[in-house]
Formats: sequence, C-alpha cells, structure tokens
Amino acid sequence: MPGGTGDGTAGGSPVNTARSAPTGTAPAHPPAYVGDDRALLDVAEAIAADWAALGVRGSFLARHLDTGEQLGFDIEVPTPLASVVKVPLALVVLDRIEEGGLDPAHPVTVDPGTGSVGPTGLAAFRYPATVAVGDLLVLMLSVSDNAAADALLGLVPVADVDARLRAWGCDGIRMRHRMNHLYECAAGAAGNDFSLALELAVRDEGAGRHTIETLDPAHANAGSAAALVGLLERVWCDGIAGPGATAELRRLMGLQVFTQRLASELRTDTLRWSGKTGTFLHLRHEIGVVEAESGERVAIAALTRAGRRAGLAPDIDLAIGVAGREAFEALRK
Repeated sequence: MPGGTGDGTAGGSPVNTARSAPTGTAPAHPPAYVGDDRALLDVAEAIAADWAALGVRGSFLARHLDTGEQLGFDIEVPTPLASVVKVPLALVVLDRIEEGGLDPAHPVTVDPGTGSVGPTGLAAFRYPATVAVGDLLVLMLSVSDNAAADALLGLVPVADVDARLRAWGCDGIRMRHRMNHLYECAAGAAGNDFSLALELAVRDEGAGRHTIETLDPAHANAGSAAALVGLLERVWCDGIAGPGATAELRRLMGLQVFTQRLASELRTDTLRWSGKTGTFLHLRHEIGVVEAESGERVAIAALTRAGRRAGLAPDIDLAIGVAGREAFEALRK
C-alpha cells in the first residue's frame, strides 16, 4: 500500500480561558477554546468554525514565543502524528550527534527491497543507496522521506527516542513505532486497497474506534498541539537538548519543500516559515514557527482529521494555511 506548556499572559496576568463554540457553528463535539483575551478567543472560534464547515475535526495552537500569548482549541487532545513525529526524532538524533555518540558522516546503506514505503526520497528509490547520517536528516525533514527516518531509527531505536523525550519532559509526545508500521497496519486492515484503508479511517473517526492500530492515539506515534508547540518553543529558545542540535533542527525545518498548508500563507519576503507536515489517510497536519523581520516569532501546530474520503483535499490544506495566517496576525498586534 502506497500511500510542556503554560498559560499565556495578557496585561501581566494569566487570563487563559476555555469556552464552548457559539451556537450554530459548533461541530458535533464542541471544542475547548484557549485565548489570552476576547479577541484571541474570537479568532480561535472562527478557525474552528471554518474547519467544522469542511467536515474537519482537529486541534490548533498558536503561541507568540516572546509574549507567551496564545490562541487555539482542543490543545491537549492526543493525535496520531504521521510524519510530524520526524521533528522530535530529528532532535534526538541531533542531540546524539552533539554528544559524540553518532557521527553525522557515518554511511548508511538503504535497500529499497527492505526499506519503507513512501513517495519521496530514498523510499521512492529502486536500488540500494548509501547516505550519511547527516544527509538522512536532510531527506527526512525536507522531503519527509520515510526510508530515511526508519534508517535513523536503525541507529537510534524507537525506545531510545521515546525515553529521551521522557527525560526532556516531553510527556505529551510519544514515539512508539517506525514509520513503515503505518503502512503495515493499514495493509493489515485493508490489504493493498488504499481507498478501503481511507474509508476505514474516516468511518472509525466518526465511531471513535480504530481498525488501523496506528490511528489510535494509545498505540500510535502521538502528540497534542500543546506538547508540540511546547517542543518548538524550547527548540527556538534553546531550552532543550544541546544548542548545536537545536540550531541544526531549526535550519533543517527551514528546508521543507511542502508549501500547501501553513507555509502557503506564512512565507513572504518578510516572513520565514520553518515547518514539518504530516499526512496519512485522513490526517493532515503541520507544525512550525513563523519568524518576522521585526523579530516576532510564533509557533503553530495544526492537527486535522478529515471526515470525508479524499486523498487530495486542497480546501483543507488552504483552511490550515488561513488559520495560521489569522492566528499570526492576531498575535503580532
């Protein structure tokens, strides 16, 4: 088959609030909103209403890294991360390199016959290729190469990645399996029929069950919007791992080639976007940081689960981008 956070502040005192959606715009399960003032809550509500109109459930959080002000909804809900998990994986690998436990020039041979499924990078190769560890990181974050990610997990096992995240206090992010396990579980439920796997994912989302194990937050590589924004904040403020590791992760996230989601509205001559998407079946995510020439920095996590069977959904991608722009504009006031 192919296929830690604290309350923000306003006026010097915490006023973070949770509210239900307004009548007439609420999805089936009204979100819990957060925002540091009424205007920010209004933006969060508008974003959630826009997503609900498209049949999208999800979580969203945007936080100004200098003021701490934030807005969003359902920010503590654990969600399967798909390729977004490559960001904490990269940080653990980079920290291992900085500590001297791994050589970035070490060559790794990836054989497509035993490698991971995916449409980009080494996962799309037909013949064995030997690539240095440092370049596997480039492939993993720039083009979301699943084979590169699983090759790195051959050097720094899943259990070690998860243990390091625990040691860093990243309790809202869990790494439980290799990337190829996404496809193995989908194939186990639907054979080689990607359309059936997508149908099962959408059906189970509405029913609250999980035929495909890696779509169950209790078994998947999973995280919440709050935990992911907290991780980004620590990376951008050098508050986790070694400074060399965080600097390199910021650089690598700036190399991502995919621009259809948050980057579509947050990358201009005066704005820099550094991010990572995640896509699998009905999941469409992106996390990252937008930096303005003025020095303002806003970390964003958008995690969505579509309620319709669509392999391509440009309207959902656009809604994610619009949400990012609206949040950034509200927070930079």
